[in-house]
Amino acid sequence: MWDRIKPVWLVWGLGIVVLLLLLLSWYWSSEPDTFDVTQRADQYAEQHKVQPVAGFYLTHTLMEVGQTLLNKPGGYLANDVLPPSVIMDNMPSWEFGVLEMTRDLALAMRKDLSRSQSQSVENPDLVQAQPKFNIDHRSWLLPSAESQYQDGLNATERYLLSLADVDREGAQFYARADNLRDWLKQVEKRLGSLSQRLSASVGQQRENIDLAGDSAARQSTQSPQVQHIQTSWWQLDNVFYEARGASWALLHYLKAVERDFAEVLEKKNARVSLKQIIRELEATQQTVWSPMILNGSGFGMMANHSLVMANYLSRANAAIIDLTELLQQG
Repeated sequence: MWDRIKPVWLVWGLGIVVLLLLLLSWYWSSEPDTFDVTQRADQYAEQHKVQPVAGFYLTHTLMEVGQTLLNKPGGYLANDVLPPSVIMDNMPSWEFGVLEMTRDLALAMRKDLSRSQSQSVENPDLVQAQPKFNIDHRSWLLPSAESQYQDGLNATERYLLSLADVDREGAQFYARADNLRDWLKQVEKRLGSLSQRLSASVGQQRENIDLAGDSAARQSTQSPQVQHIQTSWWQLDNVFYEARGASWALLHYLKAVERDFAEVLEKKNARVSLKQIIRELEATQQTVWSPMILNGSGFGMMANHSLVMANYLSRANAAIIDLTELLQQG
């Protein structure tokens, strides 16, 4: 009797465990909502009894994005080694996109935004914070990625509180057009790479333009004049969600830029350009109703989510290029 019943219990128990893991992975795969960067920063300022100064909104937004990365449902998943997160790839790809944008901003804050000139001294808190974000995002032990990222956020918070302390002169943030332009140039390259990888979902023949524009230019090894570029079928959804994560983070950073660089943007008559970039990035965060990322041909009957995402990123990138040109003008 018991010999006949126990295998049935085992099958039912295994089925329940699998079902619970599937439900948990579905819940953990839900992307965080966007948040109001101004409201969050003002609440923080009120809580800590400080005044928002130049750079306060962007620095605080970096902290909020980082905390969201670590504290969303399931926490940070990219370095997990246990089920169900070990078999999940969409959310870890989303996390990597957020992390890449955060790394670029942290580096820009250390090199440019917190320094007046090339010969000025680096801020000690940002010197500690910026390298912490560069650990391998899959590191899970001694040290774990989460612990290093949290250390970086803690150091960023020390910089923020020092920045908002009007009685101290140690920390500074320089909301200048050249500083903003230098960071946006890095954003251009990041979006350009993502757009190209997304567009290659259907495979493309591309002319080699690596040396275009300079007749004396050379490269290390020869490349074919015409290249066939195609993103692996297994990587399509990973690239898509990496782009979603990068767009999510950049969307919040640019909304903070709108506050901290308000006078610069008004002087350059560039606020409307920034708003258009934000609008394009907001479009990338629309709900994906399909249960999987579809890869139809460009003009076929089936949708191609990668091409749609590439379209929004390309338009945002083109607007960023226009904005950097405006910022360079007198």
